[in-house]
Amino acid sequence: MKNLLIVESPAKAKTIEGYLGKDFLVKSSYGHIRDLVKTDDAIDVENNFKQKYEVPADKKAVVSELKKLAKEAETVWLASDEDREGEAISWHLYETLGLQDSRTKRIVFHEITKPAILKAIETPRRIDFNLVNAQQARRVLDRLVGFELSPVLWKKVKPSLSAGRVQSVAVRLIVDREREINRFQAEAAFKLVAIFQTDNPKESFKAELPQRFPDLADAEQFLTDCVTADFIVNSLETKPSKRNPAAPFTTSTLQQEASRKLGFSVARTMAVAQRLYEAGRITYMRTDSVNLSDTALLGAEEEIKAAYGANYHKRRQYRTKSAGAQEAHEAIRPTYFDRHTIDGDHAERRLYELIWKRAIASQMSEAEFEKTTAKIGISTRREELVANGEVMRFDGFLKVYFESTDEEQDVNLDNDGENTLLPPLQRNQRVQLRSMTATERFSRPPARYTEASLVKKLEELGIGRPSTYAPTISTIQNRGYVVKEDREGKSRDYRVLELQNGQLSTLVKTEITGAEKAKLFPTDIGVVVNDFLVEHFKGIVDFNFTAKVEKEFDEIAQGMKEWTDMLRGFYGPFHTEVETTIKNADRATNERELGIDPESGKRVSVRIGRFGPIVQIGSAEDEEKPRFASLRPGQMIETITFEDALDLFKLPKKIGEFEGKEMTVAIGRFGPYIRHNNAFYSLPKDVDPHGVTTDTAIQIIQDKRQRDIEKVVKVFDENPDARIENGRWGPFIRFGKQNIKMPKGTDVASVTYADVLKWAEAGDKKPKKKGKKS
Repeated sequence: MKNLLIVESPAKAKTIEGYLGKDFLVKSSYGHIRDLVKTDDAIDVENNFKQKYEVPADKKAVVSELKKLAKEAETVWLASDEDREGEAISWHLYETLGLQDSRTKRIVFHEITKPAILKAIETPRRIDFNLVNAQQARRVLDRLVGFELSPVLWKKVKPSLSAGRVQSVAVRLIVDREREINRFQAEAAFKLVAIFQTDNPKESFKAELPQRFPDLADAEQFLTDCVTADFIVNSLETKPSKRNPAAPFTTSTLQQEASRKLGFSVARTMAVAQRLYEAGRITYMRTDSVNLSDTALLGAEEEIKAAYGANYHKRRQYRTKSAGAQEAHEAIRPTYFDRHTIDGDHAERRLYELIWKRAIASQMSEAEFEKTTAKIGISTRREELVANGEVMRFDGFLKVYFESTDEEQDVNLDNDGENTLLPPLQRNQRVQLRSMTATERFSRPPARYTEASLVKKLEELGIGRPSTYAPTISTIQNRGYVVKEDREGKSRDYRVLELQNGQLSTLVKTEITGAEKAKLFPTDIGVVVNDFLVEHFKGIVDFNFTAKVEKEFDEIAQGMKEWTDMLRGFYGPFHTEVETTIKNADRATNERELGIDPESGKRVSVRIGRFGPIVQIGSAEDEEKPRFASLRPGQMIETITFEDALDLFKLPKKIGEFEGKEMTVAIGRFGPYIRHNNAFYSLPKDVDPHGVTTDTAIQIIQDKRQRDIEKVVKVFDENPDARIENGRWGPFIRFGKQNIKMPKGTDVASVTYADVLKWAEAGDKKPKKKGKKS
């Protein structure tokens, strides 16, 4: 065999194999083939941070096959991804497979197309050890932080906790934001909007007062003054304006826009983008560059001129602002601009179209508008009302793509978008007032982070890199420090003053405020861990310090810094902090005293317990044992009130009888439930356990029984423990504790008890699957 080419994934191998001739065998390493050993001796701090690696059990067969093929090949081509992690994978392959320099070539490419692959083969290079060292430094540093911090958290906060370097900063951002929101006091002010018409009753337009009135009396006075006022167009200004397209996608902007436009999580965006890249549809999806290659610029130009006309094209070369970005890399773009859509699953098609539109729009003309501003004078007041209108003269890039913003996701309560077009108006023209409203509006707290806006913030702070955003956000959720969820809003009254036909009226309306969709909330354990780290490990959660470490990784990658020196500079002070904290720090529970229980006269407090946040009545020193209650979803140690805490002790409670047996509602490990005649019935999510009535409880019990009846398809007279049930994936046999799959195409009605026994025996003989070693 002449050439063995090794890539990271089987999908990529399949795509590339089609481009290379019979002289090449393309194989996949299935990602990393070795990792640091799981034990404490993985890194020898005293010996220049020497690492100890192992090939995990699930990679041994892959390594053994690659070793055999590498020995047979004349040349081994290492074609892992073009970033630092990809470079490190090539180095691990080189070391583990025992390759020789003379017979090994390293190639990289931004896209999986035939020209790109052939060009890479023509221009091989050696492994870039600066990139490898930058990745090593990150890996070693993060392992040291995790291994040394976790035992501190076990001792001082709660068993089984762990902490990471970038993850801890991400949690801090979310905790800080939550506290900002909790401290926020909404301020009300009245917003004035008027509807005018010209002499032609069909010509109406909207105008707004630029300032707001904090007091109801001032808003009322303004409207009263307008009852007898004349309204004149004081000034009219028309001027052209332009809007430019956004740069093509980087990893971060793709994650943000896919979240806003498609509702994708950060992890899902990366998984779908990976599939598109490996199938040769888009360029490499981990990049912080907005640069486009000359080939791409030419491809976009040809497509725009062919599809929309020459006046829609404008060549633009974007420059990357972030310091560590590699200009040689490209932004995320389609590999072929003439493919507006692709075959693939629904998610792949939608993400591809988003990437195509953004990239093609970046090479299109500006959108041109004509903006008109009319100022309306009021004869009885000094203020002026302002009416804006905008007319699109040329759509330009907007023909293809319009960028979203995070603010658009917030509900627009005002319903007061701009006039798209003002009627023909002239200076000194008199206009008639149709109606005017003063609506009470409240200032809003800072928005909670979505996954995408958190990525944006991390990028702004210089924390993390394209390859780390998605794993960071998944990790903080998996560790239970942060939850992504929807929360219901609360209703709030607001006042509206309305002036119509010279009559002033006041209405009180209701709005829902504070409703959240897919936002990130800190958990109590996340708050406790964050506060503990802020107090004892300032460097780990300091934004500037974390950004500085990131910059040092970039310097290592560029060959400007020795990686072991960088590690020594970090590790010495950090290790000292660990030792000091273990010795001196108090245990952290974030305990808060809420008051005295009126029934028992005992202290009521809230804190982190062994299994999570709890309210406690009494203390361990009392004769009677303390009483405990878990917090409900959405409640937090920092914000729970005394009244809400006492409410938690109202369960379990009896809620009546059914069929001569008592019904009790309670909250257990898996949420709220009703207990009746030694059976348990889960409460639906929308039913509050504290407000369950007798009728609701009976209905829940009856519904569950009905579902159980419908679940059973067939019962066998020979043995009541054997029955066929409908499951999530179709009918199956439940036989005592054994669940048995039936052969494909089995007619359920014709199954006999003898069949059940035969299949049960065959199932017993199957070797049991061993669990994965962690």
